Amino acid sequence: MNTVARVLLVAHQTADSPELKSRVLELLRDDPHAEFVLLVPATRLGYLLELEEDAHGSPLTQARVRAQRARDFLAQAGVRLAATRIGSYDPLTAIEEELRTESYASVVICTLPRGLSHWLRMDLPAQVSRRYPKLQVLHVMAQRSRRQTPARG
Repeated sequence: MNTVARVLLVAHQTADSPELKSRVLELLRDDPHAEFVLLVPATRLGYLLELEEDAHGSPLTQARVRAQRARDFLAQAGVRLAATRIGSYDPLTAIEEELRTESYASVVICTLPRGLSHWLRMDLPAQVSRRYPKLQVLHVMAQRSRRQTPARG
């Protein structure tokens, strides 16, 4: 029996980045039947370098708009997401909660570059690798996403 590889994509400010799209397309070339789920943690606004201009108010709203933009961006490249989910503001908690309820072959964590990324300062890819040694953890370092406005403050 062939099982479809499920891949969890974890991103926020880089969810609609060309670098993440490229990695997803590479994974699809390796396994054309792979299934992708996008998890966008509801990051606290103070940690975001840039805010979505059409999503004022809350981390949850920011995450929802970012997830929809990423879904649209990936769809333009021919990638269909099986689901988009909004998780805890803490990316490690968001990943743990998702892995508690769903099974995945791998996790792709997409971050901003060193020096800009809160997720890299907390060593998120390594933390996930240590907690889930049987899970393939891939790290993609991206520049800022395509359409954003500078954060205020």
